[in-house]
Amino acid sequence: MRYSIWNKRSKNNLAALFLVLLAGLSACTADGGGADHSSRTEVPAGENQTGDGSAPKWSQDDVIYEVNVRQYSPEGTFAAVTADLDRIERLGVDILWLMPIHPVGEKNRKGGLGSYYAVQDYKGINPEFGDEADLQALVDGAHRRGMHVILDWVANHSAWDNAWITEHPDWYTRDSLGQMQAPVADWSDVADLNYEAPGLRNAMADALAYWVREFDLDGYRCDVAGMVPYSFWDSVRTVLDQIKPVFMLAEWEDPAIHSAFDMTYAWDLHHRMNEVAKGKWPVDSIRSYYEGKGARFADEDYQMVFTSNHDENSWNGTVFERMGDAHKPMAVLSFTVPGMPLIYSGQEAPMRKRLSFFEKDSIEWNGHAYQDFYATLCSLKEEQVVLWNGAAGGPVKWLATDAQNRVLVFARGANDEVLVALNFGSYAVEDIAIEAPAGRAYAELFSGTKASGPQLASLDLEPYGYAVWVQH
Repeated sequence: MRYSIWNKRSKNNLAALFLVLLAGLSACTADGGGADHSSRTEVPAGENQTGDGSAPKWSQDDVIYEVNVRQYSPEGTFAAVTADLDRIERLGVDILWLMPIHPVGEKNRKGGLGSYYAVQDYKGINPEFGDEADLQALVDGAHRRGMHVILDWVANHSAWDNAWITEHPDWYTRDSLGQMQAPVADWSDVADLNYEAPGLRNAMADALAYWVREFDLDGYRCDVAGMVPYSFWDSVRTVLDQIKPVFMLAEWEDPAIHSAFDMTYAWDLHHRMNEVAKGKWPVDSIRSYYEGKGARFADEDYQMVFTSNHDENSWNGTVFERMGDAHKPMAVLSFTVPGMPLIYSGQEAPMRKRLSFFEKDSIEWNGHAYQDFYATLCSLKEEQVVLWNGAAGGPVKWLATDAQNRVLVFARGANDEVLVALNFGSYAVEDIAIEAPAGRAYAELFSGTKASGPQLASLDLEPYGYAVWVQH
């Protein structure tokens, strides 16, 4: 979904908190808003408990990979993704995030194929992608290779021809004239859901539980999660964890939402990365993010760090448009600062075009020219405990240099186990003086060059160069 607001809460949280208590008493029997689906169970409302408050241990060293099924291949099917799982495994990613897989609404549709985020049936599968067996084959194939699979979920709004529109019109927000309305004016292809309406919470929670229970999915990425009452997420997290421990990613940036979610977006950091790459903001603004806003999050809270995703690519431009020649050092940054790195499908091509959001527009894979680059970073993330996610990783120490206007240098770990130097400038820098740790031996990740602490006290970097020194 394309988002133009981030801090606006459109629901009454106090009323929502009261209604989540009522939800357990509801006898709602609604399905996912489409055909008659078997194997459903009544989903009880829960308290705002999320186990021990930490993410599943399997996610501690993970890299997440966003799969745009429609554009992934000329076929645009689950089967085409399944056929590529061996290559994805070699890339080294751990979590596959599937963009919405549901049938797309036809009423008020944008473009020929419509937005993935206009859900016609919460328990249905877009027939363009395949069927239930095809989805299960993809999930099982990923699991056999040690990967996990999460679904993109749109809880804030539905398509205008979702069955809930006619079966439960009271579940939708009304304007001053009593008409159903879009959550944001520009999102004309969807209708806003009202979480103050009795019955909605149970129905939505039941649909979320369905995919975990029936297809062994491992969690969700939740679209504009902060526009849905936090109390709903707290409740549904309890429901899902009773089926299996799940991983939950919120498209939002608020420490409070981590009561139900393991990971949120590092949107502010991403915008700073774009501006630094363009030379409009100083490199120091990246450090100030972690010392300021980023410090509001608890150690165990994951933040997703990225150079691209479906929104950024389609609406704001490719990494080449937004970051230019700085896109590689920015990618290295995303794998070495605190947070979980994201690779958007096609970045390993690399992808030099904006993918259409509402039409068929296949990724041009270009021989996977960046496969080795990203595979090297994924291996680094897995092998170096100090780079792990959340509290499992090590602290970051920002190192002073005499070229701080375009060069960023930092170490990770209590004993400076990983040392990172990034040049975001268009000119080479020589003899960069840094506070290098003494008496330790390092090997550079990409070149294999070996050096000791004293040798690292003075570094050279090519234009838009990068170096990652690992203790050995």
